[in-house]
Order: sequence, then C-alpha cells, then structure tokens
Amino acid sequence: MNLTDLANLSTKRLEALQSEGVHSAEDLLNFFPRRYLDRSNTQKMKVLPGSGEEVTVAGEVVSVNMVGYGNKKRLEVTLNDGTGTVKGVWFRGAGYFSKFFKKGETVAFFGQAKRYGKNISIAHPEVDKISSAGDLDDFSRIVPIYPGSKALSKARINSSMISSWMKEILSSEQINEFLPGKLLSEMKFPERMQAYRMIHFPESHNQHKNALNRFKYEELFLFELSMEKINFTVKERANGHVFKEIGNYTSRYFNELLPFELTGGQKSALAEVKQDVRSGKQMNRLVQGDVGAGKTIVAIGAMLMALDNGFQAAFLAPTEILAEQHYRTLSEHLKELNVNVRLLIGSQKKALRTDILTDVEGGNAQIVVGTHAIIQEQVRFHNLGLAVIDEQHRFGVKQRADLLNKGSHPHMLVMSATPIPRSLAMTVYADLDVSVIKDLPAGRKLIRTAIRSQKKREDVMNFVRQEVEDGGQIYVVYPLVEESEALDLKDATAGFEKLKQRFPEFKIGLLHGRMKTEEKETVMRKFIDHDIHILVSTTVIEVGVDVANASIMVIEHAERFGLSQLHQLRGRIGRGERQSYCILMPDVKVSKSGAFRLKTMEETNDGFRIAEADLKLRGPGDFLGTKQSGLPDFKFADIVEDQFLLAQAKEKAKSILEADPELQSPDHQNLARVFAPYFEEKVQFYGMG
Repeated sequence: MNLTDLANLSTKRLEALQSEGVHSAEDLLNFFPRRYLDRSNTQKMKVLPGSGEEVTVAGEVVSVNMVGYGNKKRLEVTLNDGTGTVKGVWFRGAGYFSKFFKKGETVAFFGQAKRYGKNISIAHPEVDKISSAGDLDDFSRIVPIYPGSKALSKARINSSMISSWMKEILSSEQINEFLPGKLLSEMKFPERMQAYRMIHFPESHNQHKNALNRFKYEELFLFELSMEKINFTVKERANGHVFKEIGNYTSRYFNELLPFELTGGQKSALAEVKQDVRSGKQMNRLVQGDVGAGKTIVAIGAMLMALDNGFQAAFLAPTEILAEQHYRTLSEHLKELNVNVRLLIGSQKKALRTDILTDVEGGNAQIVVGTHAIIQEQVRFHNLGLAVIDEQHRFGVKQRADLLNKGSHPHMLVMSATPIPRSLAMTVYADLDVSVIKDLPAGRKLIRTAIRSQKKREDVMNFVRQEVEDGGQIYVVYPLVEESEALDLKDATAGFEKLKQRFPEFKIGLLHGRMKTEEKETVMRKFIDHDIHILVSTTVIEVGVDVANASIMVIEHAERFGLSQLHQLRGRIGRGERQSYCILMPDVKVSKSGAFRLKTMEETNDGFRIAEADLKLRGPGDFLGTKQSGLPDFKFADIVEDQFLLAQAKEKAKSILEADPELQSPDHQNLARVFAPYFEEKVQFYGMG
C-alpha cells in the first residue's frame, strides 16, 4: 500500500509526514504513539476533589478567553465533559496558546487539578487533541496520542487522523513475520502483525508493553546477530598471523626486567592474548580495566610476542601528549632489550618525519607509537603484525578499520581506561572479545575522596601545605585555562598566580593544552623529578602524567566535570605507596545532576559503577563522545533501559548462529531474507567489506 492511497492525505499532509521521516506505509506503522489516553482513568469533572492531584480530563472546548491586562494577562480554556467544567490556564505564552484551541474540538488535559472557589483549573496542562469534533464515546477505551510537531499541526494532522490511517494500513497490508516461531514462543511475543495492532490499538497497558518489547527485541536481535556474524567471520579466517614463538623479547621482559609481580587480571589477559595470536585466526580483543589496572603491561606483552615472530607493532593513541607518554614508557621499559621504538605525530618536522617513515617501511622501526598520523596514506609498514589502540572510545570504527588495512590481517588489541558498561560492551564493542582486569597492582591504597565547600577552603589549603611539607606532591585542576566571563569559573592561570602568592616557599608549576610541546615536556619532567611541588593544570593531565609521589588532587569547580572525566583525573594520584586524597571543591550553586556526580565520586572508587552511573546520566552518545563510535541507531530500544532484553537478544543470536551459521534451515528463511541487507550495511560500516 502506498501512502497516497490513504484517505484525506493531501499533498500538504504527505509533505508534513515526510518531514517526520515517514515515506512509506511501513514507516507510518513504525510511527508509534508517544503515550495513551486511558479513558478508564479519565475522571469526570464533577467528582474532581481539586486538591492538587494529577488527573486526566477530556471534553469539548466551550470557551477560549484572554483574561486580565498587561503582565497579568492569561489564557483560560474551558472544557465540558457533560458532567462539569475544568479550565486550563496559561500564564506564560497566552497569546501563542490561544491560537492552538478552537471551540467544538475534543481535547484532553493532563496536570494538577486545583479548586479555586467553585471552579477547578489546571495550570499549564499537557494537552492532547483527540479529534476535531465529536463525542468521546466514538473512541476506543485506550486512545493513542501520537508525537506532534509544527509541520503536522500546520497540516492539521492529529492523533485521530493518524489512527484512522493505521486502521486502513492494518486492514489492507500483509505484514510478514521474520522472527523464528520458536523464539516468539520462548519470549511470549505476539507475531508482527498482531504486535502492530497492539501498539496502535491496545486493549490494555500490558498488551501495549508486550508489543513494544517485541519491537525493541527485534532491532536488538538483528544487531546482535550481525555482530555475532562478524565475530564468527573473523574467527573463521585462516589467514591470521601465527605467533608461534614466545622468544627472547617476551621471556626476558617478564622473567628478568619486570620489577613487579603481575596481577591475576594481567596474567589472565596475557594468557587470552597468547591463545588468540597462536590460533592462526585474527585477534580482535578489547582489554578493559580501571584507571591504573596495568593494561599497558598487557599491551607490551602482546607487542613483544609480535617482535619475537619477526613482525612490527603499532600503538595508536588519541592525543599527542598521550602518544608521547606511551613512547617514553615503552622506550624506558624496553631499553634493555634494544627494541627500536619510534614516535610518529603530526607536529614533527619534515626531516624527522621522513626518517621515521623510512624506518617504518624498511622494518627497522619495530614498534611505532603515534596518533592519527599512523593511519595516514603515506605511512607504510614493512610487516605489521599487531595493532594496539589505546582509549578506544575516542576513535571511530572507521579509524580502527584503517589501521587494520596497514597490514595483512594484523592482530588487533584495543584498550580502554574508561570502564565500559555492560550494555555498551554488548553493542559498540560486540564484535570484540573482551578481557577485564578488575584487580589493581599490589600495594595500591584506595584513594579517599571528599567533597569540600568553599567555606572549607582554608582547611584544604592547610592540608595541602602539610602534605607538601611531608614530601608529597599536589595537583590542582581547573576547568579553564583563562578566565571566562560567560562561565565565571576559576581559571588555571589565575589560580597559579594565587597559589604562588600563598605558598612562596613551594615551587608551583602550570600545565595546560595551549602550551607548546617542549614547554609541557619541561613542566612534566620537573614534576616527575620533584622539582615542582604543586602542579596547577587543566584536564590535560587526565591522560598526561603518572607521578607515584603525587598524593593530593584538588579539583576546582568539580561539579562542571563529567563522572568519567572526574574518575580519570582522580586516577592520576594513588599510584605510589602514599595514602592519596581527592578533594572535590564545587561552586556554591550545584545542580541536581552535578550533586549526584560528586556524591557518586565520594562513595566509590569502582570505575565500573561510575561508568554505569555516567551512562545513565549522559546517554550512550555523550558517554562515547564521538559520532563515529559505532553506536547503533535504535529506533525503539534504549541500551541503558533495555539491558535485560539486550542480553537475551545477544544470547539467542549466538545460539542461532552456532546451530545454523548461514541461516539455511526452513525456520530461518524469512529471517535470512530480512537479515541479508541489514548485515551488508553493518559489514560496510565495520570496515569488513
């Protein structure tokens, strides 16, 4: 059925629907109600107590009046349901809302009903237009209320009209089922045709909920099926590099040079990596763990396995400052092994860059550490066997694919210092095997976190003085480099000057992202060497400096930082034997969400708990921080709210593919037909085409 076949669908209305993304009858069926008016709960106006309770009332518009003058002008819209009247009152936007109502329309109000003398009114009610005219008895018991917009309103498309179109489509269209019958039976879901009827014309709220869950599950299931298929394809490839030898580089590093004992999590992750690279199939593994869990050692182990087998390794970092730190770390760790580690970043001079590129292409550069510069076209590896990506959530799926294309099916190891909530691991990282490092290195003490008001600033500064005199070092973190009148935040440069005046006997340093690389290097080196006692910084130290002696972090305007960012910042301390303290100093006024973030930080050091809380606050898109993240675009499902359905969909997708990899059984014919174009799209997106 074409949209143009629908009754009362003029060209103007067709254009309005298209502006809402509705181009076909199926699109219209997937235009779900935003809520329902349950007439069984619609209260008669004559029996309303008017004591401030939330109610739904519906009736005919009998008057639309502007009352009062000047600033006290208000709009009063009176409804009559045959038993009595209720007024909707607008004190703001009265002129605008007055154009919205016409006498004779049937309208529903939702809001707090309060009695004023003999009259009951609802201030700024939520409004649903049910029809242009008529009796409420013409409508089913549960009335669907569809999303509205300026375009739909201008074309005079209301919920009643959309409902009539839904009836036309459902009476003439044949909607095929593609979920296997066994799955529907196990999940107790309605068939697709019935589910659409239950969404648009539910007989109960439970019926609507069951149908909606079916559509949520449907899109989660297709996505997880595609991810399992991609994973299955990668694992079944026979042309992955085989790292047979665990030779001189790896054995010497872990048996002779490593100055500490590995944690259980590190040992487990290394064992999984070793199994992957010996399998003959391409490794595609995510190592995730909390701040300071020791993921870099796992990456070093994997890279040394590549070197033992005559291959090169690449290490991709999101920023130059982080790439430089990894370069220093790897160079220091591997100097006894005479490993040639090269740094490739965009700010290097042409002569140095040419030398590095020659070293990489010739094979002399065994490990290449760098930023996006590594995946540029002119960079050619001699025999890339392993690619490591740090802070995976800062890169797009396409960038991961570009790095893989630098070699012939190199193994891939991605790392995240931001613990990944389970729902994201099952979606964005569903094509990866996951290793989790939950334990921290021996001797690490839990960081004590406290919220301190501006009234306690003197106490905080005295604590800072005492700690420095006792041999500790301090971070003071600000959200801005220079003063911003618009945001009115304390800035790092002004804070630096104030601290110099307050502590003239101490050495104070300043670090921010606008400084030149050489300047940042000098400041960081001085702090590491204890030539700076207090380092004033912006968030550049979130991924910039590891100083075992740093024992206090004071975060100014802490309410302005995100949860994950606060957790990353806190992770810069607590890396030595000293007891460490993170002091959160918010402004006088803190929003509800800001207070929640601060309280969460004070209550737990568990990065996984913090990540889950952050995901709920910000949503998946903001949490990942990039449009290229690979976050699936679900129409109905919410990966945070629907984690249980997501887990069920993943488990079922895996079991179906294990039993029928090509979906060839009779029960899977319809599924295969729908899945084929969906999977092709995902293959292209994940760079496997």
